[in-house]
Order: sequence, then C-alpha cells, then structure tokens
Amino acid sequence: MDILFVGISCYLLGSIPFGFIFTKIFLKKDVRDIGSGNIGATNVLRTGNKFIGYATLFFDIVKAVIPVLYIKFNFPEFVYIASLCAFLGHVFPVWLKFKGGKGVATYVGILFAINVYFGLIFVASWLVTFGLSKFSSLSSLIASISIPIYLLILTQFDQVIFFTIMFILIFFTHRENIKRLKNKEETKTKIY
Repeated sequence: MDILFVGISCYLLGSIPFGFIFTKIFLKKDVRDIGSGNIGATNVLRTGNKFIGYATLFFDIVKAVIPVLYIKFNFPEFVYIASLCAFLGHVFPVWLKFKGGKGVATYVGILFAINVYFGLIFVASWLVTFGLSKFSSLSSLIASISIPIYLLILTQFDQVIFFTIMFILIFFTHRENIKRLKNKEETKTKIY
C-alpha cells in the first residue's frame, strides 16, 4: 500500500500543469497553441511574459521538491519511485490527455531534493552550455547526462542506473529538438 500511495500521490503532484494554468488565468491563452505547444517554462517564455515563464519554472521545480523531500524523509526506500512518478506526472499529465512538458524543471526539483550537489551540477552544466549555444534543449540534454557521468567518476554505481534512466527519458522527450538541432533548425531561447 505504501508504494501505491507514494506512486499515485507523486504522480498527481507532478502532473499539475502550471504552465497551462498560468497562461490560461493571466493571459487568457492556451500555451499549447504557442511555439512548440509544450506546457513547460521554455515555451511559456515564448508568450513574451517573462514573469509567467519564470513562475512556471519555479512551480514546476517545487512540485517535485516537495513530494520527493517528503518521501526521502518518511519512506526513503521509495525515493526513486517518488522521483520517477513526479517526473512522469509532468510529462504525461492525466488532466491534459497525457500530453505534458519535457520534464527538465521537474527533474531539477528531483535532483535538488535527492542531493543538492546534483542540482548544482545540473544547473552549472546547463548555464555553461546555454552560455555557449543559446539552445535550451541542448543545455538540458548536456546537463542531464552530466549527472550519471559525475556519479561514474565518483564510482557511485548504485545511483548511476536511476540517473541514466532519467537521462534516457529526457532524451526521449527532446527527440524533436534533437532532430531540429541535427538539421540546424532549432530555435535559440531568450531567457531574459
């Protein structure tokens, strides 16, 4: 019963579509009709409203931090189940016919909840890559692979499998971006 409670509650919290909610309330628009049609912070920024874009980023991070931290301290044996379910909730939200975001902000929340250093490594990798390329998608992919590489260097093999799975999932959610990057058609992102 515990694992079922953990899985369902973390999925439901992860599935709250803040980007969709904020653009509907404050802009009277459907973010799915804008840019890439994605509900994540990067696409919300394309509405031109930076405040709503950053609010989406913040809440998409927090919706993972809260449940994963709670599980970490109360049911530590289920922390990876909790993390995966929160991530899947964001990517496949029941409220939007299972069409959600790409999971990067939610993954950042998971990283900070599991280990602050993981979150910092991700953010540093993302910022360096973005500074050089201006591609949010490429930055997310490089930052995502940086975690299992870091763990391999530290020989923390028990955690490598989970974070490699997370990288594969993020790779999957970015498959269209990867095609555009390959064809030199990807749009650069303005974050300020």
